[in-house]
Amino acid sequence: MRREKRKGKKKICSFCVDKVEQIDYKLGERLRRFITERGKILPRRISGNCAKHQRQLTIAIKRARQMALLPYTTAE
Repeated sequence: MRREKRKGKKKICSFCVDKVEQIDYKLGERLRRFITERGKILPRRISGNCAKHQRQLTIAIKRARQMALLPYTTAE
């Protein structure tokens, strides 16, 4: 029996659509969309970002965490 591979809809990079050159760490609400409720950074295959913007996003989230604009984890 052969399994059918499911082809999903290709996600598009929201930063490319908005023609964003550099992702700024000060955009807290925009960065918050790309972290889970546990505080983990969403991977590229889930977020739909291109490789260039995913790298910039990761750096921006880490900088925002250091500046206490985003949490490292949730308080339990």
